Amino acid sequence: MSALGEAGPLPAIPPRDRHGHKGSFGVVGVVAGCASGGVRMIGAPALVARGAFRAGAGLVKIACPEPVLAHAIALEPSATGLSLPVEPDGSLRPHESAAVVDRLAREADALVFGPGLGAGDAIEQLALRVIKLEETPLVIDADGLNALARVPELAKEWRSRAIMTPHPGEWRRLASGVRASGDPVEPRGREEAAASLAQRLGCVVVLKGSGTVVSDGLRTWTCPAGDTCLATAGTGDVLAGVLGALVAAYAAPPEPAGVPDAIRAKLPRSRARPLDLFDAARLGVLAHARAGERWAATHRAHAGALAREIADFIPPEIERLRAEI
Repeated sequence: MSALGEAGPLPAIPPRDRHGHKGSFGVVGVVAGCASGGVRMIGAPALVARGAFRAGAGLVKIACPEPVLAHAIALEPSATGLSLPVEPDGSLRPHESAAVVDRLAREADALVFGPGLGAGDAIEQLALRVIKLEETPLVIDADGLNALARVPELAKEWRSRAIMTPHPGEWRRLASGVRASGDPVEPRGREEAAASLAQRLGCVVVLKGSGTVVSDGLRTWTCPAGDTCLATAGTGDVLAGVLGALVAAYAAPPEPAGVPDAIRAKLPRSRARPLDLFDAARLGVLAHARAGERWAATHRAHAGALAREIADFIPPEIERLRAEI
């Protein structure tokens, strides 16, 4: 593995445009949820959407299996929805679902893929499709990561700009296929684990756990905040939404090489966004961790948090990261 550099100071989250509208602050697409067989995963897409809205997203569009879409929207009615077509058993129809995901990727500034999607051939086909997206940045979580772990020669297939958010078990499944090194649990090995996987795939890795580590393969950073109240179902979905919102609003896409300054100044707003994926990931992780600390201080407890409550503590932490850095 290559030597790692210093992450550098955190940048501030940019101020909101006082004259902006909901389209000014990023459109987050979410591909999540499951209706396959006897499994119903309804909360995941709603929690991603809530995390994105609480982090400042202007619009959130959810694509999830048709049988559960209305339920997910009912849990987070500020979001809008697209149906993923399903077979009689609830599993996704691969080709029709791919067309919906393609549409969502065109409409979104960032795409969150994977929470609560379940398993199956159709999920693997969709996962392989999204990592070839070159225009829309991704946040890949949960079942999206598990699907990618089953893709042969994953590194050769990768085309997208992405943040991956594995916990240690998901890291191990991915690492075995791409020969990443490190220990995702042992504190002394977590930086290497995150950086090695990032180097292998050319993405940003958010290795979740106590002391979440963020790496782009060249720089690493360990989150100094957090609380054990975050160790509960759904908080990872909220984090994925927070990351999606920050990427959609602020993370700069790659600029064409050799563009003169006079032309660059006329490029669309998205070409001038001030954060890269690494810094967007660091800021999102820190806001989420501090929201956990704020929940614990408010409730005088380190257990019993609900993921939606963590999301509701995100806005003041986002504002704090605008002002203090």
